[in-house]
Amino acid sequence: MTEAISAMALVFLDPYLIGLIFLTTILGVVIGVLPGLGATTGAALLLPFTLTMEPVHAITVLATIYVAATFAGSITAILINTPGTSAAAATTFDGFPLAQRGEAGRALGIAVVSSTVGGIFSVIILCIAAPLLARVAYQFRPPEYFALTLFGLSMLASISAGGAIKNLIGGIFGVWLATIGAEKSTSIERFMFGNYELYEGLSFVPVMIGLFALSELFVQSKTVNSVMNRVAIKAVKLPTKEDYKKIWATILRSCGIGTFIGILPAEGATVASMIGYSEARRWSKNKDEFGKGAIEGIAGAESANNAATGGAMVPTMVLGIPGSGTTAIILVGLMVHGLRPGPYLFTEQVGTVYQIFGAMLLANFMFLGMGLYAAKYFARISLVPPAILWPIVFALSVIGAYSLSSSLLDVWIAVIFGIVGFFARRHGFAVAPIAVGLILGEMVEINLQNSLKMFEGDWWLIFTQPLAALFLVLAFLGLCGPFIFSKLVK
Repeated sequence: MTEAISAMALVFLDPYLIGLIFLTTILGVVIGVLPGLGATTGAALLLPFTLTMEPVHAITVLATIYVAATFAGSITAILINTPGTSAAAATTFDGFPLAQRGEAGRALGIAVVSSTVGGIFSVIILCIAAPLLARVAYQFRPPEYFALTLFGLSMLASISAGGAIKNLIGGIFGVWLATIGAEKSTSIERFMFGNYELYEGLSFVPVMIGLFALSELFVQSKTVNSVMNRVAIKAVKLPTKEDYKKIWATILRSCGIGTFIGILPAEGATVASMIGYSEARRWSKNKDEFGKGAIEGIAGAESANNAATGGAMVPTMVLGIPGSGTTAIILVGLMVHGLRPGPYLFTEQVGTVYQIFGAMLLANFMFLGMGLYAAKYFARISLVPPAILWPIVFALSVIGAYSLSSSLLDVWIAVIFGIVGFFARRHGFAVAPIAVGLILGEMVEINLQNSLKMFEGDWWLIFTQPLAALFLVLAFLGLCGPFIFSKLVK
């Protein structure tokens, strides 16, 4: 425990790390403010450029982008009714109407305070829950990990965008992508089509760049000539004493909701914000105000989506299962830098882990100051013409994909998956399940093989392991529970 506290304190005493977090927080806010980018796209773009950094600095950059961009999406959600990130979609319901009434500063003040409280709360829970969960994970063997990864894949069905069936199809497609290359135990070539550059499988980095950055570029290309109307703002106003009385219970409730939703594999801030908003309305004494500028709606959505950031890091770092699309990219960053996600990370790399936690905590305080004193300036960034913004994104994507191994194949992989992601989005499929399936696919295969070796081919013995059986039952309920429940209700 002493080592963990010392590692977190070191973040606040290291000038280089403070400067890096400050600059990355600014960049994260800029990314979050620009409609269409968001935390996931920003992290995907920056991932290749972190490869030359020290591991703790690289993951700090990605984690800071995550928390800062998640907050910044509320700025455009309130001022131009266009969420900078999908996690801020619920903020538009009451944020923009409040801004139209001439109270944009008040709306942003509530969003800033709610976001900061949610983010700090989730980091505290992360510091407490992650080591405890790591102790439990020490007991996991291949059958438990196999069942856990199946449970993680089953949770894709409940991601808000796309729908259950389409999300599961995306996840299965991602698992298939993970089989490309030579099978590790037998060296049998699979789906390589004679291209030996694919012998070790698809590189995660160009796939992530294609799915999240380039596909978004193709989607946003139709908005190249669009003009956005922005509500004028003089200054951000801190909530009054009366405002705090109305929103404190909502903030605390949404902090718990957001952290819990974030911990669930494959969920994330978007789902958390929607649930936080709906629960704020459910418990409010002024339900009629919602949709017309209710400050409780802003507080409920913003505290929940920022609380989900710390929560999503729990399964990512402890179990190696991403809690959201952005943490899927952070997980890739961990693996590229040789940090093995899992319980051993908390014994072998304690200092690194808690420095990352400390960086996330510091980033929350930094965007509090930026949100209060510079939101009106950041809001002007949203007026950058798409005709200028997206060519820059394309150039960074190509450079990032090529820089990984100086291979043109990686550039083509990024472009191909950009096209795949574009058509997936166009037909109602979310791209996050594909990314999660790709990451978990290898875990599913390896742990199934090791389980079969343990039980000498008797696969049904997996069900005799209590924890594995529990995860398999949860996976079944996650997939079939809604259907069964609807039949029972009828």
